[in-house]
Amino acid sequence: MNPIYEKSRAAVTVRPARSGDTEAIREIRNHAIEHSTALWTQTPQSPAEGAAWLAAHLERGSAFVADVDGEVAGFAVYGPWRQLDGFRHTVEDSVYVREGRHGLGIGSALLAVLIDAAREAGHHVVVAGIEAENASSIRLHERHGFDNVGTVPEVGTKFGRWLDLTTMRLPLT
Repeated sequence: MNPIYEKSRAAVTVRPARSGDTEAIREIRNHAIEHSTALWTQTPQSPAEGAAWLAAHLERGSAFVADVDGEVAGFAVYGPWRQLDGFRHTVEDSVYVREGRHGLGIGSALLAVLIDAAREAGHHVVVAGIEAENASSIRLHERHGFDNVGTVPEVGTKFGRWLDLTTMRLPLT
């Protein structure tokens, strides 16, 4: 296995995701859907939707999990930023940590591996779209070299309020 896909920090090991991680990843996603503004939907992912979503990332080699003591404690993926072919060298990242596991370096370990993988895959830029009040995610991305390129006010809604989207960018080449 390529060493960039295996990084450890204390008891955190980041590895490529496998189809057997589908339910753990879906649980983390659904918790974010139900309890946060990290994902701008209020519809939980079904088992079939979770499997299809992860399968697309597995096919592209763009999904990773953080393993802590045998438990999937978080995951990170990158995927196309936009569907038109002119954007084919730009990807968007997503990093999620299981509730109760924040502040342990899991998100940072995941993002570091994800950036390395996107660079190795030949991508030019990684973009992060972050709800503007999510200070911890913004700080995480800043620590990994992302620049804040702007905030678009009131482009989404959830929990009965308008959400602002902060866009961050990391050049890879």
